[in-house]
Amino acid sequence: MNAGTRNYAIVTAAYWGFTLTDGALRMLVLLHFFRLGYSPFTLALLFLLYEAAGIGANLIGGWLATRFGIARMLAVGLSTQIVGFLLLSAMSAGWSAALSVAWVVMAQGICGVAKDLTKTASKSAIKLTAGEAAGRLFHWVAFFTGSKNAMKGFGFFLGGLLLEALGFRGALWAMAAMLGAILIAVVLSLPPLMGRGPASKSAKELFAKNRGVNLLAGARVFLFGARDVWFVVGLPVFLYASGWTFTMVGAFLAVWTIGYGIIQAAAPAVIRKSADGLSSEVPAARFWSLGLAIVPAVLAALLVAGAPRPDIIVPIGLCLFGVAFAVNSSVHSYLVLAYAGSEKAAEDVGFYYAANAVGRFAGTLLSGLLYAWGGLTACLVGSALMLAVCWVLTLALPTGAAARTATA
Repeated sequence: MNAGTRNYAIVTAAYWGFTLTDGALRMLVLLHFFRLGYSPFTLALLFLLYEAAGIGANLIGGWLATRFGIARMLAVGLSTQIVGFLLLSAMSAGWSAALSVAWVVMAQGICGVAKDLTKTASKSAIKLTAGEAAGRLFHWVAFFTGSKNAMKGFGFFLGGLLLEALGFRGALWAMAAMLGAILIAVVLSLPPLMGRGPASKSAKELFAKNRGVNLLAGARVFLFGARDVWFVVGLPVFLYASGWTFTMVGAFLAVWTIGYGIIQAAAPAVIRKSADGLSSEVPAARFWSLGLAIVPAVLAALLVAGAPRPDIIVPIGLCLFGVAFAVNSSVHSYLVLAYAGSEKAAEDVGFYYAANAVGRFAGTLLSGLLYAWGGLTACLVGSALMLAVCWVLTLALPTGAAARTATA
């Protein structure tokens, strides 16, 4: 095994462990506070700072990873997540509702910073270890992102299991210990200066991305906003209100996320490759974005028409959504690395995932607002509109060798 493959394997394994605990954390917080009687909108508020923190964390994390090395930023991300878990575990049952919400939002914000520092460092490492071979880069990105999302699905399962077995505080302590072991392994096994390079010297330089990265970042805002607008609050509350138990809801979300991850990892098998890495892949992004937009629009129309058994129709429809979304996400994750420059790949990736965090923040907020206003139907309409904008932006994506240097 050469050094590039070895480092890719280490980073992937570390990110698996991180994502497992991150998925468990979401389910812990959602189920614990729903059980305490918190409203859907309040539940959305608990995750807002988590998502908002990622905007700055990705931008700064990309610059820091370039300035100080990817391995060091990966270690900082893992350490920050441990701090967030320990702060959450310090919450007392005797606190007022307002203080409890404020404390959880603060701790979630710290975990949001941790997630995006870790993600930016990890995905930047793929560009470094895979080199310039387009086919290998696509396969490595797809496997990394797909397996990561499968781990997140297992994390949903783990969160429910730990909540039942150890309680809220015990579950957080167990996950902090797990991340501590991963942190030690990363520090001991990765070159500390891996990925270090000349960082941008001004904000203007940091934001001066090429046209492909800028357009993909815009599309990413609406792609992930369109998922979270129904996934974060709308769907779990809808299914529970339709008679599903907590176990059924958690199991569905886990299976959906695991299946989504598996399809994401397999995406290179359904996308035709091109010699320049863009000529076939960009049209594929356009095709799958349009197909994805149709799914929530049809589901919303069925709910408005009063279709029978919406508690069955909606999960089936959202499984189809998961297939198209997985391919979309995989192609987008590849394209940003294909457009990114080698010397400042971490900065380009950080900028792109800052846009991802903007989309997740908007989707999380709208999930609570739209569900309170018009139920799951309103969430699905919002999703369809966001995906229509995503598709329009992909129509402008550049192709060919000049695309990697074309400015916005």
